[in-house]
Amino acid sequence: MGRSLLAPEATSDSATIAGSLERPEGFAEIFDRHYTAVHRYLARRVPGAQADDLASTTFVIAFERRRSFRPDSTSARPWLLGIATNLLHERHRVARREQGALALLNAERPADSDGASEGLDTDRLAEALVTLDSAQRDVLLLHAWEELSYEEIAEALDIPIGTVRSRLARARAHLRSRLDAPRAHGLNTRSTDD
Repeated sequence: MGRSLLAPEATSDSATIAGSLERPEGFAEIFDRHYTAVHRYLARRVPGAQADDLASTTFVIAFERRRSFRPDSTSARPWLLGIATNLLHERHRVARREQGALALLNAERPADSDGASEGLDTDRLAEALVTLDSAQRDVLLLHAWEELSYEEIAEALDIPIGTVRSRLARARAHLRSRLDAPRAHGLNTRSTDD
């Protein structure tokens, strides 16, 4: 209940963004509500300082584009994650540093562990993730890490829901084939089903 200084019921993201068109300082509420989720998503994909910069840039762009926010959307989170994903693509096109993402995935494994989580080798998972088509990887990570629904992913990436379903199915099949293949085979060549 006493969650903020707003009225007893918090204003919806849509109403908050609409209100910020008249009172720009009102957009700070969107930042307060969603910065942590956006930053967490970015920090899983790029090193810390880059995640900080990209998260800040996400909100600058969102503020500049707030007139384009769909008023029928109940949450700004998918919209913000879509902006963040586009910034990641831009960063990757310029830097071409997918190996940095591999380092982050490996860093998440605790030291002195046996390198497996219920039989899953995180090194092999990281190698398999990097071989995914970037569009499939985006859908998979938004679903797995950010727990977005198919509808929210479609909104975030501005693609049809059927495309979300097919990309997610292909990503899962690709990872399954990579992880089931013997280590000496299958990880060093791209799959023919991409």
